[in-house]
Amino acid sequence: MILHDDEFGEVIVRRNTLSRGIKFSVSTSGRLQMSVPAHTSDFLAKRFLNSNRNNIRSKLPIKDPETQRARDYQKRLLARKAKEYLPYRLEYYANLYGYSYEKCRLTHANTRWGSCSSNKTISLNIGLMKVPEVLRDYVILHELAHLNHMDHSKAFWQEVESHDSKCKYHEKKLKQFSPGL
Repeated sequence: MILHDDEFGEVIVRRNTLSRGIKFSVSTSGRLQMSVPAHTSDFLAKRFLNSNRNNIRSKLPIKDPETQRARDYQKRLLARKAKEYLPYRLEYYANLYGYSYEKCRLTHANTRWGSCSSNKTISLNIGLMKVPEVLRDYVILHELAHLNHMDHSKAFWQEVESHDSKCKYHEKKLKQFSPGL
């Protein structure tokens, strides 16, 4: 559930069956987050938020609601662009080099550009839309190579290099960017 508060902006309320009390934290998006017992009503959650406002303000680094909205807008825009581009680019390279994957998933992880699971699901970060195309292609080729090598062995890197002769350079360049918003 999301509470809308004039001071804190959108407050994420998470109901937890194991929780015995209400706890406040800051989510990865910079929003105020409340963890409440599963049976807590919306009214009680709002009341607790209001009665603890000074304590929250002094102890937690909450981002400005305008910053939250700008970040949300950027995330929606990136997600839309990624949905239009990344699955088709992945399919293009898979067909070009003879790879077979089960599913393409778009994510917004804060620390990784992509991943490949043992069930052949390739996950690509929507943040790839912020980097140059050559680096997007490198990540896609990197994840496709994981379909044959689920590690970073010498054989894995040889396979990546067979498709991208500048893969080491691209990997280094990619470190200049952050997958998170």
